[in-house]
Amino acid sequence: MKYVDEYRDPLTATKLRDALAQTVTRPWTIMEICGGQTHAILRFGVDQLLPPEISLLHGPGCPVCVTPADIIDHAIAISKQPDVILCSFGDMIRVPGNDMSLMSAKAEGADVRIVYSPLDAVALAQQHPDRQVVFFAVGFETTAPTTAAAVMAAHKAGLQNFSLLTSHVRVPPAIEALLSAQDHGIDGFLAAGHVCTVMGLEEYVPLAERYRLPIVATGFEPMDILQGVLMCAAQLESGRAQVENQYGRAVRPEGNRHAQSLMDRVFKTIDQSWRGLGVIPGSGLGLNEEYHAFDAALRFKEAIQTSPPVGDDPCLSGMVLQGQLRPDACPLFGQACTPEHPKGATMVSSEGACAAYYKYRRKVNA
Repeated sequence: MKYVDEYRDPLTATKLRDALAQTVTRPWTIMEICGGQTHAILRFGVDQLLPPEISLLHGPGCPVCVTPADIIDHAIAISKQPDVILCSFGDMIRVPGNDMSLMSAKAEGADVRIVYSPLDAVALAQQHPDRQVVFFAVGFETTAPTTAAAVMAAHKAGLQNFSLLTSHVRVPPAIEALLSAQDHGIDGFLAAGHVCTVMGLEEYVPLAERYRLPIVATGFEPMDILQGVLMCAAQLESGRAQVENQYGRAVRPEGNRHAQSLMDRVFKTIDQSWRGLGVIPGSGLGLNEEYHAFDAALRFKEAIQTSPPVGDDPCLSGMVLQGQLRPDACPLFGQACTPEHPKGATMVSSEGACAAYYKYRRKVNA
């Protein structure tokens, strides 16, 4: 199916809505694995255009949200060490660990800085040779190539005061973890278009075949999402289970080979803990042995002894990340938990499902 060109055209939306209504004959549940798609769905009311038989679930599509509290604790502990500059993307600053956030550590005197690229952190290390600069590296496969490029740049420059605290995660193992759970209720997936732009479609083919469900690489505009849902529903109605590409203007089946080669050179696949999902085998990216000198977890291993969680955590963001709970069904939503005073990562991040519901579908619980 040719991808749509009119990304926000009302007439195109009407045509796709009518096509869905003519296609669907029974209930189907489709999960998107991208926080950007979640926000677009709620911002533009995409879900309200769907026939009642189609239900959308919001999955663990926010890399900031799935970063576990223990690793945030490690970042905080490192930031408090003498002569350390801890660099991070902006969304991570306010995400809570077990006891506090990086913003709280900064308020207590830690040198925590927001950067827009890992290469900004490399530049800081060059500008401050007397200090240790640590980049808190989070994200899906989309951001991992730029992190790899930063490591290679630091290696080439011979920097001994630059390192990474890594929490990069991979999408396909997370999909498999969701599908391995009993009674998951997922009939199909909209795969994140930007991840597929880097990694291609090959890793999704075994998942579609093994679990007998469609996976459609989908873009981020309202018409992209509507067409992705239509393509997924058409497969479900016909009994097919294939990987299809709605986002053809950006995604190639093989992905971006150069970006992949950067990742392969710097990283290796490791087991990784996800907030709300636990440890998922093969779902993380750790530094290869050649680049262990840039591993902040090794460099600061005496500083990052993790403390046990403080008290019971009332936040239900883990259930939100698994698609088991709508954000506005949480008793904390909109009252004890707001973007100004978040209880969980999904309310903090600009891609979090709770933040999307608060911004576009706010409802104050009685």
